[in-house]
Amino acid sequence: MKDIMGLMKQAQAMQAKLQEAQADMERTEVEGTAGGGMVKVTLTAKGDMRGVAIDASLLKADEKEIVEDLIVAAHADARKKAEVVMAERMKAVTGGLPLPPGMKLPF
Repeated sequence: MKDIMGLMKQAQAMQAKLQEAQADMERTEVEGTAGGGMVKVTLTAKGDMRGVAIDASLLKADEKEIVEDLIVAAHADARKKAEVVMAERMKAVTGGLPLPPGMKLPF
């Protein structure tokens, strides 16, 4: 019975850490860039977009498609960075606990 109680306490502690990590990821921002920094996209570590900055020199009618492509590229760059931050935080919370392939926390 003691082992089960210890396991329950560990599970509760991990759940609290996961909730704290989730809240932290909502506050943590990453920035993706494209076009040599001419386009910047800011996301939270959870992937919510917070902002887009476009260098004024790109704001020409004949460069519309280029700007659109750069926004997509900057978003992808920020998303990759956010995934790295999220993975690092989850690894810290789970103590490097090996999870089966495809299984992600939180559930």
